[in-house]
Amino acid sequence: MIEQQWVLNNHQDKERVKELAASINVPETIARILLNRGITTFEEARHFFRAENAPLHDPFLMLNMDIAVDRILNAIKQREPIMIYGDYDVDGTTSTSMLYLFLRDIHKGLLTYYIPDRVKEGYGLSMPGITAAHENGVKVLIAVDCGITAINQVELANQFGIDVIICDHHHPGDTLPMALAILNPKQPQCRYPFKELCGVGVAFKLCQAITQRLKLDPETIMQHLDLVAIGSAADIVPLVGENRTLVKNGLQLVSEARKVGIRQLVKNANIYGKSISTAQIVFALAPRINAVGRLGDAHRAVKLLISRDEREATEYASVLESENRNRRDINEVMFLEACEIVDEEFDFDRDRVIVLYKPGWHQGVIGIVASKIVERYYRPTIIIAEAENHGKGSARSVENFDVFQALKSCEDVMEGYGGHKYAAGLTINLKRIPELRQRLNDYARLHLPDTDLIPKLQIDAEIQLDEIDQRMLTLLELFKPYGPGNMRPIFLSRNLQIVGYPQLMNERHIRMKVKQNNTILDAVGFNLAHHYNLIGVGNHPIDLVYQIDENTWMGRTTIQLKIKDLKLSSNGSLN
Repeated sequence: MIEQQWVLNNHQDKERVKELAASINVPETIARILLNRGITTFEEARHFFRAENAPLHDPFLMLNMDIAVDRILNAIKQREPIMIYGDYDVDGTTSTSMLYLFLRDIHKGLLTYYIPDRVKEGYGLSMPGITAAHENGVKVLIAVDCGITAINQVELANQFGIDVIICDHHHPGDTLPMALAILNPKQPQCRYPFKELCGVGVAFKLCQAITQRLKLDPETIMQHLDLVAIGSAADIVPLVGENRTLVKNGLQLVSEARKVGIRQLVKNANIYGKSISTAQIVFALAPRINAVGRLGDAHRAVKLLISRDEREATEYASVLESENRNRRDINEVMFLEACEIVDEEFDFDRDRVIVLYKPGWHQGVIGIVASKIVERYYRPTIIIAEAENHGKGSARSVENFDVFQALKSCEDVMEGYGGHKYAAGLTINLKRIPELRQRLNDYARLHLPDTDLIPKLQIDAEIQLDEIDQRMLTLLELFKPYGPGNMRPIFLSRNLQIVGYPQLMNERHIRMKVKQNNTILDAVGFNLAHHYNLIGVGNHPIDLVYQIDENTWMGRTTIQLKIKDLKLSSNGSLN
């Protein structure tokens, strides 16, 4: 288990903390957490706490939005065939589903969607997909969550007389495709004020623009914010600004489960009737949606999400459930095999980037395995599987290391790549994997210092246990939804006494009671059984890092501390 470095974010000016606390009438601890998130004024705090009411940006601020809307409306008027071309992950399938549901209600012509086969076609716009569009007489192709690097594919579409509109959020390359319109806040010269939308977020802005142009009831598009919330949470985009507004409103719709497909999903995940969080999307709903694209045909996920028939939705949800079980089994075997290779072959003193390949690995779960390897070893990781005599790789990174730029530094070694700062994909000739491994490690030695190879546990505030009361719980509830850019607040309390004897649960978890002055609270640490011997011997006080939670049992709700880490108390300093 890698030991974490505790980092207490207490650098704010005390007067600023007091001023903000007074201006919004909250405890100083809450003001300190807000300042950690860059929220410094009453107005910013109001928008943060009431994100569901925050205004959305004008979609026409996005570069090329007017061109895209004009072409789509003309296609609707002329009843021209339109194809929505998506991706096989959650962002891609929710983008496709949302845009399909929206256009289905206003387009009387032929409307189809296309999701590429992960194994046969790979990520993004493909030549077979463009050819299929041509054979079906498509005049307008809207690419969602992909397309920003599809130069040759768009050229083929142009030759076929197909107008391509790209709705993407990935980093553009040096050369852009010659599409009719590219909607991407990250592209040069785009003055859209919020740059962190995911694919479904960009597709939503397109629908919002069409809604405004046609003067439709805003509910025409707002009813689909459940899909925006699922796609955004699953794609791990920063939950700040406009994303926070979209997701907060969308989570309410997910919890209500108005769409029959979502209703069946949440039932299978055993969270039906509950207030659904971003964590439940990431760990319960997203894996089920992803599974069919990882192991087979992702069209099945779209069919579930757009279904209006209870019986049909039940059948597709059952398929997703079955595929997700298969995915977990495959994932577990690959993860254990990958760990074995790392433990036997990786030189932690010399190398910084883990690059693994083994014949027979399933490319559908390489991203999951890469994430788990990063979690276990805290090194940037690329997992490569064979696909039609080529290597398909998925990269995940650690804090402060831009894996996209790392791949760009050795783009001559690969056949293609794309992605974000912390997650990317690549295609490579299998024979060049050793060269890629060497080049990436050469790059990392210059850009990844030893200090960034230690995971950091960011702590929002140091508090006393008697500060935790119902008002604090109520205020912390307003910080939701949690995610990148607004992680769940983490607290530190020192010199706590353990009351009674800690319990070991399922040989993996620990449970205990802790006391400070006259306050006693329950605390639980999941997957922290390795601390059991430390806290079970003697009567030494401990320092505890935790999140504040509630636990309901037998109809009674109590405050519970969710332990993130703990140490024996020392001299009051961190590390």
